[in-house]
Amino acid sequence: MTNRLQGKVALVTGGASGVGLEVVKLFLSEGAKVAFSDVNEAAGLQLAAELGGHSMFVRHDVSSETDWKLVMAAVQQSLGRLDVLVNNAGILLPGDMETGSLEDFSRLLKVNAESVFIGCQQGIAAMKEAGGSIINMASVSSWLPVEQYAGYSASKAAVSALTRAAALNCRKQGYAIRVNSIHPDGIYTPMMQASLPKGVSREMILHDPVHNRAGRAYMPGRIAQLVLFLASDESSVMSGSELHADNAILGMGL
Repeated sequence: MTNRLQGKVALVTGGASGVGLEVVKLFLSEGAKVAFSDVNEAAGLQLAAELGGHSMFVRHDVSSETDWKLVMAAVQQSLGRLDVLVNNAGILLPGDMETGSLEDFSRLLKVNAESVFIGCQQGIAAMKEAGGSIINMASVSSWLPVEQYAGYSASKAAVSALTRAAALNCRKQGYAIRVNSIHPDGIYTPMMQASLPKGVSREMILHDPVHNRAGRAYMPGRIAQLVLFLASDESSVMSGSELHADNAILGMGL
């Protein structure tokens, strides 16, 4: 199946690396015009030069409402419309309930949760006339908190709740906008690699899809495929849904 996003315009936040990068490339290969944003301007500009064609880059601090308004205006002015919004940008900071700092907790909420609140508001405003799809990147920690990442877990739980609230709003207002979230376990991104303890190798944490064993982390491209599904018309019956990419971890209580 090809051209699943033919004629659609998408905006992907955090699009210069990790899952966002894979989503940008996949969306382009499926026929979409893609705007992507990132706080890392150098990486974003370099990627835009490599991709060319139907892509554009905008520097974007997702925790800033002003930046959101500027980015949305730039996308609609350059590409004419918006059909798909992927709220992917986020940060990971360690800290349990006893040692975590309020400063880090506030930063996690601002970047991971407030950005989704603003993004959903801006996305709904841009798509309420013609409809579209909003995909929010949450985490399995929304439901199964990680002790060493209490603040991160809380921020992703907020993403889950905001997704359901936005979906309900669109349904009650009669907007043809679907809002769904994806809840991966681990994703082998630069952000995860930076958080790994010394001595932990790639092989130790990556999931083995052939034997369904070994680690719990997935390559970003696998999660990008789920984002594509939610962005496409194939998921037209889904809104307010949580797509768990956890390989039964929740059921096992791990």
